[in-house]
Amino acid sequence: MTSQQMAAQQTYRVSAYNTSKLSENKIHDDAVARKFGFSGGLVPGVDVMAYMMHLPVERWGRDFLGRGLIEARFVKPVYDGETAELTGREDGGVLAIEVRSRGELCATGTASLPANAPAVSVNYYEQIAAVAERKPVGPSSYPLGKWLGTIPRDWSGDAAKDYLADIRETDPIYLREGLGHPGLLPRVMNKVLVDNAILGPWIHVGTRMQLLSASKIGDELTARAKVSDNYEKKGHRFVELDALVVANGTTPLAHCRHIAITQPREQAAA
Repeated sequence: MTSQQMAAQQTYRVSAYNTSKLSENKIHDDAVARKFGFSGGLVPGVDVMAYMMHLPVERWGRDFLGRGLIEARFVKPVYDGETAELTGREDGGVLAIEVRSRGELCATGTASLPANAPAVSVNYYEQIAAVAERKPVGPSSYPLGKWLGTIPRDWSGDAAKDYLADIRETDPIYLREGLGHPGLLPRVMNKVLVDNAILGPWIHVGTRMQLLSASKIGDELTARAKVSDNYEKKGHRFVELDALVVANGTTPLAHCRHIAITQPREQAAA
């Protein structure tokens, strides 16, 4: 292996932590997850994606937070307390990322740094409030073309520090420069689903995210989301969202395409 090839590779290890053991989504609960064939509660996909973001931020720094592009797909679970081993290999300006745990490939993705953040019209994305009363999830919960909203959320002060600790983030850039971690943005995308229906156990399977601006600690985050697809595949009910995550009602932070199984095969059959 040449020195240039070695320089183009990155590695990062994380002791994975299940931040959602007590959440409404019981796929993160050990007992429930085992009923679905898993070894225990799943570490949230959004947190695995946060682990993955360490590599492009290490590579491109603040520039990536302002205009980076990242895509992640989750193949197999990462479990609480186990080591997630991340590898990034750069070729032609694209960083290919793999996450392995227990010797298995758990997630794949790519990251790159476009020359400029694309122009996005905030006005195209309709600002909708989350539903006043959630109803149990079903095939018609997320109809194709429907605009959805989220309840505003922020991670400020101790909450921002706690989040960085939860995802085991070691890069000092966030606290040093008062920046919000981009892993919070797919979290907000998950909240679109949660804020608009009462879900049973469900699984986030992938996200493509074009960053548009670096968020700041304490920003109030919302998503303006449209259901771009809703379909059944192998007995699972999938929902895909096309959304803009916005800070403080005005600043676009990221254009996201978010995919989740809102009704796993076992639940849909029940």
